[in-house]
Amino acid sequence: MKKNAVISVSSTREGEEDIIEVVTPGDFYKKDNFYYAKYNETEISGMEGTETTFKMNDDSFSLMRIGTTNANMDFGKNKNNLTVYDTPYGAMELRIQTNKLEIDVNEGGGNILIDYNLSISGQSYQNTKLKINIKAHDN
Repeated sequence: MKKNAVISVSSTREGEEDIIEVVTPGDFYKKDNFYYAKYNETEISGMEGTETTFKMNDDSFSLMRIGTTNANMDFGKNKNNLTVYDTPYGAMELRIQTNKLEIDVNEGGGNILIDYNLSISGQSYQNTKLKINIKAHDN
């Protein structure tokens, strides 16, 4: 059953003090042994017109964006991934090396921590930490 949720996403990059944080309403539900969290991006994120979906289970996490920005980023413990990040300004190749993936999610929501190295269009890798909190409540 789909529940209303408050989804918090914070991102930090190695060598930068700024924390990018988004708190937004969305939906949370379970389907076929996976939990899903969905929300619409806003003008503030620069991706207005894009729907972001998180798909997760105990040992995998996917970040999918569909709309003005399109991407499918897969994270798995000690897993490397190559994907294309398609924006209105052009496409970029992303290489992702997952260092750490912690997923603690149940019907009420939960927490996800992803520590990964990201290379954009062949540039050197930059360490990024993504923290996600989902608070689900009945409609």
